[in-house]
Amino acid sequence: MLVVVVGLRAWTVPYYALTPGQATRVSSLVTIRGLRTNPHHDPIMLTDVYLQSLSAWQWLIMHFESHVQFVSASELVEPGVPSSELINQGYLEMSDSKTAAQVAALRALGWTIPSESVGATVTGVVDPSPAYQAGLGVADRVVGVGGTPVRSACGLIGAVHLLAPGSRVRLDVRRARVSASGVITYAPARVLSVRTATPPSAITPSGCPGVRGRDHSWLGISLENAVHYRLPGSIAINTANIGGPSAGLAMTLTLINELSAGSLTGHQVVAATGTIDPQGQVGDVGGVAEKTVAVQRAGATLFIVPSVEVATARAAATPGLRVVGVTTLGQALAALRRVGGQRPVSLTPPR
Repeated sequence: MLVVVVGLRAWTVPYYALTPGQATRVSSLVTIRGLRTNPHHDPIMLTDVYLQSLSAWQWLIMHFESHVQFVSASELVEPGVPSSELINQGYLEMSDSKTAAQVAALRALGWTIPSESVGATVTGVVDPSPAYQAGLGVADRVVGVGGTPVRSACGLIGAVHLLAPGSRVRLDVRRARVSASGVITYAPARVLSVRTATPPSAITPSGCPGVRGRDHSWLGISLENAVHYRLPGSIAINTANIGGPSAGLAMTLTLINELSAGSLTGHQVVAATGTIDPQGQVGDVGGVAEKTVAVQRAGATLFIVPSVEVATARAAATPGLRVVGVTTLGQALAALRRVGGQRPVSLTPPR
């Protein structure tokens, strides 16, 4: 029996466990300089989940625990992308989410936020692939091909679309350094040489404007646009060791609350989950049942979630927790006004 237990503990299974994490007041993580702030710090909480890889023994015994969701490794990464990239992908998503939260919050307060496309950011690298062999990694930013600037993901795709397989491509890359706690910094651009390959049969057309038909060459990377926003003041959100995009809505509401007069929440204990984009659109997230448990333990009375997750949250909620579903930041602000919150008014006159 002892041998069996030891073997099960040493044998890793291709599953992860989602369990309730913590609910944290976002205001305690925020530092704002150069903009007037409201000192009341209403309790708006983000909530996370714990994601852990499992041995066969853990997978077995955790079936007898409550509030556990099992997720296969294939559900967490794109096809062909190794699960070893999960941590850096999560930190990149959090970095993007913090930027989007700042932009959405300031725009909701009346600010005009100019933006500039500055490259193509790598969000995943297939193993094996030309990009993997060349050493490209998650969060690296491609800013040029053969000395010609690249401003977007479609710009990079268009530059290699018609190249013959086996072509040598010189990419101008700003390599990303992702710290152990999730802080991403960038080095100056340097040239990285990559030899393209024939695209796998499963690859679908990119859909980029002006790029017709299937790609002739393949690098083996997934991409997003790299965008720089010119923001007023200085806003920092300390999300050390927290990955993923699901805190976007909670961070956005907190920034609006910090930068505006009055109480956004009517001084109630509010929690929120959901992605946010710079236009204020709210997207769905995972682990909502486990997050509902976490916010209840923290004393929240209102939980704002993406509309598609309302049923999941309500099934896990106790009678003392009200669950409201939204698809936009505007709907979330309206939900807060219905429970006594005030309409946000920027303390610093917007420009």
